[in-house]
Amino acid sequence: MVIFVADTILYVMAKQNISVSKEEVELSEAAELYCEDKVLLAKANALKIHRFREGQPPRVVISMLKIIKELDALSPGLTVESLGETDIIIEKASLQKDKSENKKSVWAYIKLVFVALVCFFGSGFTIMSFHNDIAIADIFSRVYELVTGEASDGYTALEISYSIGLAAGIIIFYNHIGGKRLTSDPTPLEVEMRNYERDVNQAIVEMADRQHLEESVKREE
Repeated sequence: MVIFVADTILYVMAKQNISVSKEEVELSEAAELYCEDKVLLAKANALKIHRFREGQPPRVVISMLKIIKELDALSPGLTVESLGETDIIIEKASLQKDKSENKKSVWAYIKLVFVALVCFFGSGFTIMSFHNDIAIADIFSRVYELVTGEASDGYTALEISYSIGLAAGIIIFYNHIGGKRLTSDPTPLEVEMRNYERDVNQAIVEMADRQHLEESVKREE
């Protein structure tokens, strides 16, 4: 069914990356839409933009330009205002992989413990290597002797206060203590993860463009 409209504007705010569990993906799942014409809005929301088929990759990239062409074919004369991303990455989620019991499996806890140990000992080794490079023990010993006039035994107020300050500084920097957040600001790790996700999404889009793997939108009559 084709809807003819005039002087109607459809606003589309596309998402950068979505994960779906069903075979057919509608435009409403990949973008937020607004239009004063409620009938047209419902048609646009229900527009099928991709169908996952057996044997095909579980991830596709769809250009907003192709979606706009399908919207124009659905409603000739429609003005589409794209406010979001220029490309949409759609990934087929694995229901078996995402089950809650799989997330709480023994293997998941083993991986968690392994990563925690690597981070703990890796960070400790890095800190010790840095201290060794700058000879911090000699510096503390020399400062203690200059201030007190006594020889340092290696366990003075300088070492104790430095250790406490180092731990406090790490907690404040990462904005976490245990499972609690100190402030509402995102932590440095969260910022880096968002930057990493953005870089990965950009790389996926560029690879799809180079390899001509972008999917065309299949409109069902």
